[in-house]
Amino acid sequence: MHDIRAIRDNPAQFDADLARRSLPPLSAEVLALDERRRAAILAAETAQAAQNAAAKEVGAAKAKGDEAEFERLRALVADKKSEVAAMQAEAGRLDAELRDRLMLIPNAPLPEVPEGADEAGNVEVKRWGTIPSFGFKPLEHYQLSAVAKAMDFETAAKLSGARFVVLRAGVARVHRALAQFMLDLHVDTHGLTEAITPVLVRAEAMLGTGQLPKFAEDSYATTDGWWMIPTAEVTLTNFIANEIWDEAALPCRMTAHTNCFRSEAGSAGKDTAGMLRQHQFEKVEMVTICRPEDALAEHERMTGCAEAVLEALGLPYRRIVLCTGDMGFGSQKTYDLEVWLPGQNCFREISSVSTCGQFQARRMNGRYKPAAGGKPDFVATLNGSGLAVGRCLIAVLENGQQEDGSVTLPAVLHPYLGGKTRLVNGALV
Repeated sequence: MHDIRAIRDNPAQFDADLARRSLPPLSAEVLALDERRRAAILAAETAQAAQNAAAKEVGAAKAKGDEAEFERLRALVADKKSEVAAMQAEAGRLDAELRDRLMLIPNAPLPEVPEGADEAGNVEVKRWGTIPSFGFKPLEHYQLSAVAKAMDFETAAKLSGARFVVLRAGVARVHRALAQFMLDLHVDTHGLTEAITPVLVRAEAMLGTGQLPKFAEDSYATTDGWWMIPTAEVTLTNFIANEIWDEAALPCRMTAHTNCFRSEAGSAGKDTAGMLRQHQFEKVEMVTICRPEDALAEHERMTGCAEAVLEALGLPYRRIVLCTGDMGFGSQKTYDLEVWLPGQNCFREISSVSTCGQFQARRMNGRYKPAAGGKPDFVATLNGSGLAVGRCLIAVLENGQQEDGSVTLPAVLHPYLGGKTRLVNGALV
């Protein structure tokens, strides 16, 4: 959420930031609402002060034994009380209206973020690995004989409908091994603290990270008010909600492996074959909570953690910096990592790493107490995939495929697979 004081101080900059996101100027509308809110608060406070003064006079009249004056002042106080209540209610209504309006306005992109209307404006900044050359036409993951019935879309459709999959036997174990490997790498090498979090959260948690109110249709809600998380970003980031941490606790770097749920609203017809785009999937998420001045360095560090997973698996990838028209609602700057998929003959997103500045912290009232003293300030928050497990499975299968339909698996996974090195007809060998 934006800082209303910053909008008051520099409305032109606020509108310029929105223009980079192809949005119209909003400062005049926001500031007019803010002015009405501040006037209502002042009126309520003035009336409250008058009520308090009259209440003191009631006591004085009673002490003097002036019954007529006592009754007159008591009636005046009663009238003031209802007047103050009405004014306070109006101030509260306008305060909520301003907050709701600010909740719908996306974060301001950092100056170095490239301009662009959509993904065509994204800029490649790094490439790693060699794109494999096959002596045959490479297949997509779901076409490989190595997965056979171990990647079962028919049973999943019977159970749940489209965009679900059942993994069995060797394929299920490789999927599990990937998640375990990612967690071990992040905890043992990258120094992240592992957490196991709920996948059902209150609406306030979704509001804090920006999924609500604007993107409600992209997520699932239960009939009794819980929301199913689209990523552990929601749970991990909300650790700081309505709290004040000591500066010594920062940076707080965390990781969690969870199921994730997305309705994929608006994606009809996209990636319907295979398991690239599912309603339920698993992800190893990374979240950092830090001082605002450390956020950019943390962004580079976190992106490097995600890249380390791909490099250990030997998967070619590229790093993209998203342009202003393609970055997420709460992001100041985002790197996407795209892994090479031979079956599609292209790079596809496997991780998105974003720095949000104080945007999310302001929504959830997450602050820290500076060690040098002074009033608490909002923390900065960052989040990133480290990685999407299902998409990583796809990349491992497609890049390791052999002409006979089997798959050679990355060496770093062998210890997690009981020493097995290949997938053949759905089984590990």
